[in-house]
Amino acid sequence: MPDFSYERRIGGVVAGVDEVGRGPLAGPVLAGAAILPFDLDDRIITLVDDSKRLSAARRAVALAALLDAGAVIALGAASVEEITRLNILQASLLAMRRAVARLPLAPDHVLVDGRIAPGLGMGCSMIIGGDGISLSIAAASIAAKLARDRLMARLDRRYPEYGWARNAGYGTEHHRRAIAQHGATRHHRPGFGALLRGINMLG
Repeated sequence: MPDFSYERRIGGVVAGVDEVGRGPLAGPVLAGAAILPFDLDDRIITLVDDSKRLSAARRAVALAALLDAGAVIALGAASVEEITRLNILQASLLAMRRAVARLPLAPDHVLVDGRIAPGLGMGCSMIIGGDGISLSIAAASIAAKLARDRLMARLDRRYPEYGWARNAGYGTEHHRRAIAQHGATRHHRPGFGALLRGINMLG
């Protein structure tokens, strides 16, 4: 379970940063940035984990509890167009920079899930598997995952054939069959997998 070990060792105002949505065939990539109070109640701490280990309902409960306890959370995104222009790695780093820039409180140090620093112009520690280690990164992961899933669910109402409310844009068998049958929309990422190459865009 994640804890405050890294945050307490570093001291000061520490933000955790994580992104979601690098792998899907459709939709933007989102990043979250979170600054948590160190005096979080143990009950709230037990709610927080790597977002991939939590159900949608548990993510929503955890985020609400964090916000009620005074967590400061911001989101950043990079669009499909930016993913296409920059590549998914650079777009993910851009989303991270945007999330940190939108925090109302400037952190002294940032903990980032992954291997590559996003170029924030401040102290930064990279933690592989950080969303399962740092509470701040886990909170950022939860916020970003909730936001992205809700966005894809809204897009699903406009494009119901792709099943985005269920697959969040990932390349499930249903999603791939729908692309083969209906083509790709402007929300699909051109060049993401051979499946999307050469398919007419529908708009």
